[in-house]
Amino acid sequence: MINLDYFKKDVDIKELSNFKTKAFTKLYFEIHSRQDVDRLPEIVQYAKEEKLKILFIWWGTNLLFAFDIFDWIVIKNCLQWWTYDRNTKILESYSSEKTSDIAKSLENDYGQDLRHRFIWLPWSIGWAVFGNAWSFWLETEGNFKEAEVLDLSTWKIEIMDKEKVNFSYRNSLFKETNRYFIIKTRFDLSEKKEKYSSDVDNIDFRENKQPKWNSGGSFFKNPTKELSAGKAIEDVWLKWYRYNDVFFSEKHANFLISSKKNWSWRDLIYLVELAKTKVKDKFGVDLEPEVRVIYNS
Repeated sequence: MINLDYFKKDVDIKELSNFKTKAFTKLYFEIHSRQDVDRLPEIVQYAKEEKLKILFIWWGTNLLFAFDIFDWIVIKNCLQWWTYDRNTKILESYSSEKTSDIAKSLENDYGQDLRHRFIWLPWSIGWAVFGNAWSFWLETEGNFKEAEVLDLSTWKIEIMDKEKVNFSYRNSLFKETNRYFIIKTRFDLSEKKEKYSSDVDNIDFRENKQPKWNSGGSFFKNPTKELSAGKAIEDVWLKWYRYNDVFFSEKHANFLISSKKNWSWRDLIYLVELAKTKVKDKFGVDLEPEVRVIYNS
């Protein structure tokens, strides 16, 4: 029988999403150590027996909680520690280390020019791998070497290289299957592997050209190479449309934001569905969220 003292109960998880809509979970568990990782089989088995779903969360704010109360189990990955080898130029990091903190230290202490691209990414290393995060054509997969993971179906620790992870646009095997818990990641930083080169000043862009309200960043993936999500939303006249103080930003139409603190996830979902419908009708393409939308079902 599982020790229910593992869990915190009725926890406010609003701060785990940058949208900061009101949200609670019935059961909550944080992973801080290998010992906590070893408890996962017991927790997952308990969830199966009680028919409870599990939501794994890294330190990553591009989440939208589409519920008031999560009736299942939220497990937050808090594994932190990283190291960088000057000789091999291998970065090794536990999966909940903040991408921006590592990028800043790599530039200041080791001469690695990554701060320019990654300092403002609001994600952890594990979350960046999970969704193949990018910043001005520098994608996570470019320098990814391997990940140490726990297979939640076999309870075996595996080392998965880039080929096994099967990265694609804003996607990976981890995101597609939810079968693996990412423990640690490794990157080869001996060469900056860009999809396309970019000399955009990322820091200036994020400071001066992106909205500052509560937001999860770009909400939708770009539907095609020729049509950006922001342009599509603007062309269906939603850039200037407000619904209960929720709107797509006039500064960047792919940012879904609000001018109030106590906004509702229902208002957000209404605008998300409205945008998808209008863009489908006008352009014949489906808008797919880049933000991860979590429902209580």
